[in-house]
Amino acid sequence: MRNTIYCLLLALIAASCQPVNDNWRADCDKADWLHHSMSATTDVIVHDIFSPPVASRIYAYVSLAAHEAYQSASDTPTSIMTDLNGYEGSMSTVDGTVSPALSANVALMTVASALVFSEAKMQAHRDSMLAHYQAAGLPEDVYQRSIDHGTTVAQAVLAYADTDNYKETRSYPKYGIEYDDSSWKPTPPAYMDGIEPSWNKIRPFTLARADQFKPDAPTPYDMTEGSPFYKEVIEVYKAVTEATEEEQAIASFWDCNPYVLNVTGHVMHATKKITPGGHWINITGLASQLSGANTEESLKAYAYTSIALADAFISCWDEKYRSKLIRPETVINEYLDPTWRPLLQTPPFPEYTSGHSVISAAAATVLTRLHGDQFAFDDNTEVKYGLPIRSYTSFLGAAKEAAVSRLYGGIHYRPAIDNGLTQGFAVGRHILDELDISRLTVPQEELTAQ
Repeated sequence: MRNTIYCLLLALIAASCQPVNDNWRADCDKADWLHHSMSATTDVIVHDIFSPPVASRIYAYVSLAAHEAYQSASDTPTSIMTDLNGYEGSMSTVDGTVSPALSANVALMTVASALVFSEAKMQAHRDSMLAHYQAAGLPEDVYQRSIDHGTTVAQAVLAYADTDNYKETRSYPKYGIEYDDSSWKPTPPAYMDGIEPSWNKIRPFTLARADQFKPDAPTPYDMTEGSPFYKEVIEVYKAVTEATEEEQAIASFWDCNPYVLNVTGHVMHATKKITPGGHWINITGLASQLSGANTEESLKAYAYTSIALADAFISCWDEKYRSKLIRPETVINEYLDPTWRPLLQTPPFPEYTSGHSVISAAAATVLTRLHGDQFAFDDNTEVKYGLPIRSYTSFLGAAKEAAVSRLYGGIHYRPAIDNGLTQGFAVGRHILDELDISRLTVPQEELTAQ
């Protein structure tokens, strides 16, 4: 009897020492840690040097997992996944009380860890994230149930990802160089093979097929002086040789080349940078924080924007390896000036259409629906890469600047930019229609009034 009483007393003392937080639901649902998790994912994508199309795939599945985990644990669940191509399952369910935000972060981290190379870096962030939620005072059963639910959703998303043909394309043939005058050829300094020539074989999230929004054909190759194509080449040549300081700044800000090879004599070293999709993911986070979006609204923004980016890359890459147009650097060096170099390093894939133009237009279309068409923001994406903040009055304005930056940088002809924007807007509008995206609850008028 005495031993029984002693054990009961110990149990009561232990229970009294546990942190009690009656507000754990509100504390756990703050969006801060979600933005930390997305930023950590971007850091690992940069570290692992994923190509822009592959990075967009990672963002899409990571964001989708977080969104689905949160929604399926909420009182009024709404799924995106059940509306996507090729998904035949149903929305996950959970029995008992959970923290939707913790489940979302666990799902995000689990999918990210599976899709990147540096799994240990993601695991370190996961450990910090879990410690954060433990400190919030969740009851132990809620804490564990939330982790289990996030893991279950992540496994469903990874199973869906396994069927998108990505793994199969890893063994598809490399791009075969064609030696006619108009076809793309590797460019200095690395003369790398064409990246992802089979990306149009990846299953889109919403597009009926990769060529659903096939753009007009590029201007026919013709270096006869005065021809339309010749004039386009001259425009690129002058854009670099006569660039203003502002145009150079715009080109550098939107470079977003994940692997810039620097050559000094016989020494080469690489500079790692954020991908163009990663730049727009950061803008998505900035907009969510500026608007005061809660965790649910922020997850919605990340999921829809990343799906737009992923489908836009599929659409763009389908055209790139259909038209296979030669880059300005190759043409200018051969016909105009062998010493001319673009301001930016030419990316290792065909010219038409401009990836920045397509994906920026698609992302801006979605973000405009979510936040409004006069949403001003300061873009700090490139600060960690040594560049100053640039300010915009709308997502559309940022997208157009991102597009024209490729002309200022000397790596795209004008039609790739203009037709790329048209292509991207079409992809973005399609996603708005297919996924029935509604505005966030914070009106732009309220932001202006503040």
